[in-house]
Amino acid sequence: MNHFCYRDGILAAEEVPIPRIAEAVGTPFYCYSTATLTRHYRVFAEAFAGCDAMICYAVKANSNQAVLRTLADLGAGADVVSGGELRRALAAKIPGRRIVFSGVGKTREEMALALDAKILQFNVESEAELEALSAVAAERGERAPVAIRINPDIDSGSHAKIATGRRTDKFGIAWERVEGVYDQAAALPGIEIVGIAVHIGSQLLDLAPFQAAFAKVAGLVGTLRAKGHPIERCDLGGGLGVPYNRENPPDPMAYAAIVRETTQPLGCKVILEPGRLIAGNAGILVTKALYLKESTGRHFVIVDAAMNDLLRSALYDAFHRIEPVVEPATGSKEAPVDIVGPVCESGDRFASERPLPPIAAGDLLAIRTAGAYGAVMASEYNTRPLVPEVLVTGDRFAIVRTRPTVEAILAREPIPDWLR
Repeated sequence: MNHFCYRDGILAAEEVPIPRIAEAVGTPFYCYSTATLTRHYRVFAEAFAGCDAMICYAVKANSNQAVLRTLADLGAGADVVSGGELRRALAAKIPGRRIVFSGVGKTREEMALALDAKILQFNVESEAELEALSAVAAERGERAPVAIRINPDIDSGSHAKIATGRRTDKFGIAWERVEGVYDQAAALPGIEIVGIAVHIGSQLLDLAPFQAAFAKVAGLVGTLRAKGHPIERCDLGGGLGVPYNRENPPDPMAYAAIVRETTQPLGCKVILEPGRLIAGNAGILVTKALYLKESTGRHFVIVDAAMNDLLRSALYDAFHRIEPVVEPATGSKEAPVDIVGPVCESGDRFASERPLPPIAAGDLLAIRTAGAYGAVMASEYNTRPLVPEVLVTGDRFAIVRTRPTVEAILAREPIPDWLR
């Protein structure tokens, strides 16, 4: 469910007509709904009512400060994968004790920053990282709280570029080496073992891979405890999918039932890291049709948004629903069109031969389910300024990221003395 719907024939975000925002900020722009963010978070949290669970929102999905503050006010923690994301979470008033630091490439500087913030735990993904973290912590006279991320060698069935739990993926410790890595961790002076972690991918539409991965984790917890390792927490990651088209992703209650069944006998605190599930359908990308073009039987609608603004279609061949901001008249005949951007790449395409109602130059279009992995993956390719982000609540909206000027972009690139 989301809070973008037609009101009197005009698409609105909650109670704010999209054209009103477009007039204020120009196009393209991202628009997020507070009501949708709140609802999605609460539905997920309520599924785990009565369970010793902490929800650490995956900041990488949408790291806008206003989005993070909205979720922080609801009680969310944060799953971060860089020092920058850690600083964003802290700035959004998410306390360190509710922050988990994941990722395969943490630098020593990032480790020190996280220790300063007294984060809940580090999810460690390699022996080399474990050694580095121990050295950083020991130099400070501290011990870093650690969960080892395992790689269960389970194919999540999601897109190859967002699957993370297979043997060939870069994430986690290979299953057959896990016990030895825990033994290594226990012997290091700067490490405090607190748990175990797993994350098998994103946009999962089937619960079976979760069930298989969680069962492996549960069995390993017993083995590790028998060897004297204090496993108090199970970090089960995120990955629940959202409906981009006609998908029917699992209900959070069904997901929670699997988590409870697996973890309650262990007596572990559970950490969950939803991202896309919270933010995906809470955002749209609004763009304007610039030109119509026909070529060898193909009908192109050239819009002012591009792959640098929303990369998912080019990177993953991802499907996003696209609809006119002005509701089509009843009985409007649809025809196949290609929705393409102005960037000089053939991959700059949001839809191919998509049946859509008639579109004219100047029309506003909404690209749906763009709240996750949209603005966070944007770039300034072709010297296109990053687009604004807008947050709506009720009948109000605020610009929560401004559009930079080209002058500001150029000012970041000083000319060396010898070229002046």
